Amino acid sequence: MMVSLLRRFWVTFSCWVVGTYASGINRFAVKGAERIPRKGGVLVASNHISAYDTIFLPWAVVRKNPLQMMWAPAKEELFQHPVKALIYRSWGAFPVKRGRDVRAGKHLNELLIDQKVMIYPEGTRHKDGVLGKGNRGVGKIIYDVRPQVIPVALTGINHWKFPSVGARGGASFGKAIDFEDLYQLPDCKETHQLIVDRVMDAIATLLKEEGAYLNAG
Repeated sequence: MMVSLLRRFWVTFSCWVVGTYASGINRFAVKGAERIPRKGGVLVASNHISAYDTIFLPWAVVRKNPLQMMWAPAKEELFQHPVKALIYRSWGAFPVKRGRDVRAGKHLNELLIDQKVMIYPEGTRHKDGVLGKGNRGVGKIIYDVRPQVIPVALTGINHWKFPSVGARGGASFGKAIDFEDLYQLPDCKETHQLIVDRVMDAIATLLKEEGAYLNAG
């Protein structure tokens, strides 16, 4: 997918502005970013604990991949205000309707052919830091497109209050997840669930390594 240099520069500049607040004024640490593939379709799958996630995660990725886009599906309510919608779209966000959104799904699949996309498999925010269950639809996307999937654990930022100084948090990236055995299974709901369960297990492992794992069970 072709994206203008001007737009890619704008995204990189915006991420560095965010990074000044996240990792300069505060102490948002990034680990394992070298594991993010430079080329090809990449799905960055993260837990979702704060509104900060949607701006800090792109910073964590783009700082190691300047002038690249970081696309993100977002709830359509965020695009109701024309000015805000223009800004969100300029950063690579695109609206998704609640329930089954065929158009957004098709766009997401097309992006994952050669672009970086971030997604929250839980589908909703857990401000208490508890890791929820993954949405089966994410497993379907992975099965259909077969991108490189990089798990990431976000920690600490659910406790930040704006504006903050010296607050601690971080993003820890894991190795690409291997799904080859699951790709041999039939294209069905059970397989899609197994795939997203593996993604959530990888995120849980990273959270445990950071001492931040909380289970709803």
